[in-house]
Amino acid sequence: EVQIVESGGGLVQTGGSLRLSCATSGFTFCDYTIGWFRQAPGKEREAVACYSNYDKITTSYTESVKGRFTISSDNAKNTVYLQMNSLKHADTADDYCAAVFHDPCPVVVTMRSQAASDTMDYWGEGTLVTVSS
Repeated sequence: EVQIVESGGGLVQTGGSLRLSCATSGFTFCDYTIGWFRQAPGKEREAVACYSNYDKITTSYTESVKGRFTISSDNAKNTVYLQMNSLKHADTADDYCAAVFHDPCPVVVTMRSQAASDTMDYWGEGTLVTVSS
């Protein structure tokens, strides 16, 4: 049974930090590209960051989080992390982790809304990040 479980969300002040975790099981972790997505109230779901290691280690970020967010992986634990620093009120969203087989990160990180839902193979339930202004 495939499981993707996100954790680490919470309430933080502007400028603060959070580290999200995405624990996976039930599939061959190294064969999958892992993406972090978020959906803010009233907005479409968008990709934030991506990690893959099926060929070589590749990470990608959407423009709005470059320099602030860092994605990493503990392959022994089949877990991907998203370190979020210098958080802004605009980062407030439900954050989701998803996995897709062998899709390249530069493609995954551009996915939004229905394209993301149609493409990613597995999704977690999400974790809420709230940044107070």
